[in-house]
Amino acid sequence: MTASDPMPDRTATGGHMLVQHRVVFSLGSNLGDRLDNIQEAVDALFDAPGLHFVAFSPVYETAPFAPPGQDIPEQGDFLNIVLVADTRLPPENLLERVLNIENSMRRVREVRWGPRTLDIDIVVFGDVSSDDPDLTLPHPRAHERAFVLVPWADIEPDVLLPGHGRVGDLAEAVGAKDAVTRRDDLTLQQPA
Repeated sequence: MTASDPMPDRTATGGHMLVQHRVVFSLGSNLGDRLDNIQEAVDALFDAPGLHFVAFSPVYETAPFAPPGQDIPEQGDFLNIVLVADTRLPPENLLERVLNIENSMRRVREVRWGPRTLDIDIVVFGDVSSDDPDLTLPHPRAHERAFVLVPWADIEPDVLLPGHGRVGDLAEAVGAKDAVTRRDDLTLQQPA
């Protein structure tokens, strides 16, 4: 966490934060039953206490992504969603939850920009800023990624992505360049 925006004080028990934060997750899958993988991940995120569902976007289908100049291994298209929740948990606890879910679903990290059963990114965590290489907040490349911005704009177009502007405007700028297709034929169930 940066010194200019330190983490809020935590209570003496459980490591919970005193302040509730809005957290935005990006979820994607391009191996196996992609929709089932995302549904399983949504359910798993809310199986443990401390995360309260707000909304998720419609399902989108997107081509694999890599920054300009990077090679993309041969692979199928992704299904992607953005999920919004509220929490009092610290970001480190949410990162641990995300990594445990990815590991339980056999996420393999052998090839950069490669195919994956599941990818979960924490895009923003309230107004918390962090340069920690394990959890950089806000996500350093979210403003470039149509597969994050276009679904997010469906549910929170007027939210500001810190340092970059309004999500709806960012989505409009990158969505025209990248193939992002809304899949209204595919639906997810809200977590119980």
